[in-house]
Amino acid sequence: MSAVFLSMLLGTACTPTHTTSAGAVGVERRQAMLLSSAEVNQAAEKAYAQTIQEARAKNLLNRNPAQVQRVKAVAARLVAVTGVFRTDAPGWRWESNVISSSELNAWCMPGGKIAVYTGLLEKLALTDDELAAVMGHEIAHALREHGREKASQAAGVDLAATLGGVIGAYYGLDASIGKEVVGTAGDLAFMRPNSRGMEQEADRIGVELAARAGFDPLAAVSLWEKMGRASGNGTPQWLSTHPSNETRLADLRVYAERVQPLYRAARARN
Repeated sequence: MSAVFLSMLLGTACTPTHTTSAGAVGVERRQAMLLSSAEVNQAAEKAYAQTIQEARAKNLLNRNPAQVQRVKAVAARLVAVTGVFRTDAPGWRWESNVISSSELNAWCMPGGKIAVYTGLLEKLALTDDELAAVMGHEIAHALREHGREKASQAAGVDLAATLGGVIGAYYGLDASIGKEVVGTAGDLAFMRPNSRGMEQEADRIGVELAARAGFDPLAAVSLWEKMGRASGNGTPQWLSTHPSNETRLADLRVYAERVQPLYRAARARN
């Protein structure tokens, strides 16, 4: 990226924008974006397709039909209520897959490309409510366009490599998957720690998505308790930049209680 072009980008930075509505949890922070959603989503879709292709070639993709059906069913219920935060989100090209890996990992890329790792499902013996807590959190990152926001913050790094690093660096993929789409510049952009603000936003929006979809939002608390135990009360590698378990649990309890009326209403409709 030339210095002149970079100067033009910085000089014409977008006015801070709301990517989502506030919802019942009141997420209202404005975000500054230098890159367009189309740029980031196009790059993410290409990287996702390559990652899925690599997983399939290694026989690591969707090996357990029951797990795949379960993940897709939870995703469908969560996606159905995303319109509360973004009217365009239910129409995204959503996709969900299960990757066989021992890692405790899950992610949702820009534009709605989801992957859940078998290690997360099996090692933590997740209930459907806990699975919805994980997936709601990751979907919230996509709704808030945190990947785009971080890429915009790294606009001074080579753009192509930055976007190419989305899968491997930002989403913490297993070393044997997605290696070809990770570049040095991508590492610099997407290995930067998520701000605590971003993580808090994803937690809060995630519990509201779960509640509106008829999943118990308090399951987010039991999920993170399991995470803490699985990591010896430390933090799993893929969560190394997240807030401490104690901080997260305290905040989740408050917001899970706040959205209990939404959960009860959703359950009454079903």
